[in-house]
Amino acid sequence: MQYRRLGRTSLELSRIGLGCGNFGGIGSAPELFGSGESEEEAFALMDAAWAAGVNFFDSAASYGGGRSETWIGRWRRERGADVVLSTKVYHSVTGDPDDHGLAHDRVLRELEGSLERLGVNRVPMYLTHEPDPGTPIEETLRALDELIRAGKVEAIGASNVTADQLGEALAASDAHGLARFDWVQNELNLLHPHAQDEVLAICRREGLGFTPFSPLAGGWLTGKYKRGEEYPPDSRMALRPDPERERERDATFDALETFAAEAKRRGTEPSTLAIAWLLAQPDVTAVVVGPRRPEHLRSALAALEIEVSESDRDQLAAVFA
Repeated sequence: MQYRRLGRTSLELSRIGLGCGNFGGIGSAPELFGSGESEEEAFALMDAAWAAGVNFFDSAASYGGGRSETWIGRWRRERGADVVLSTKVYHSVTGDPDDHGLAHDRVLRELEGSLERLGVNRVPMYLTHEPDPGTPIEETLRALDELIRAGKVEAIGASNVTADQLGEALAASDAHGLARFDWVQNELNLLHPHAQDEVLAICRREGLGFTPFSPLAGGWLTGKYKRGEEYPPDSRMALRPDPERERERDATFDALETFAAEAKRRGTEPSTLAIAWLLAQPDVTAVVVGPRRPEHLRSALAALEIEVSESDRDQLAAVFA
């Protein structure tokens, strides 16, 4: 395993992070609470990741209606494993549509719930899951600053933010003497290779870490989705297709076929090459992967062994540009 420091913090993360969004559900979708991996399956995934040297586990209060955090906490106690925990605040743990956001008191309350489910007194990494248009960023930052000062959170990050939102948050921290975001966690993958260029430019300038999620674009970069074929019944496109409908076009399938041929030429799997492309980005700290089975983790780990040069990065990105 390879490790890299998260921005300017003292945290050392494995370059492959275990995304726990399918533990007991499919992300934060209330209608799918209780779906996804069972507790036994989640334990098997965490065992495999820990055995491989993965020390960075990523969750959220709302994943699986709290099941993800609860199972991670139970696994940690049973295994005595000291992992770097990352969790998020925004969505409701119970699925209540009126209970969401980043208001000051809600952030403080939600962190207490996460600490209880995880069975810890402090989380190393705490993220805003998405921006809250109804709450001034200064208010949210004051809450996060209080949590850091209280020793309940070590580093704070922002997920699903635009470059403008990130810039506004950093300016507010500087103007009011509040804690600053230490890293960003946005979606980045080869299907849209330049989607985060502006955010990454800010991360580079400000010394922030970057931990991309959805490196396989919901399964599109694994080769499982074929032109003219039905989607596998347990796939993201079968369970939650609506967010991905824009990808169902000939240009996408053309690019995927070219990419699969390139992976074959290199003697590897498309999923492995897609993750290797991300790991080769100089601004990427660690890649959050969400394997559904322990054997799926192998392709992510294999990416650590693949050399991707700067010219390789550009050529692969050009396939999907």
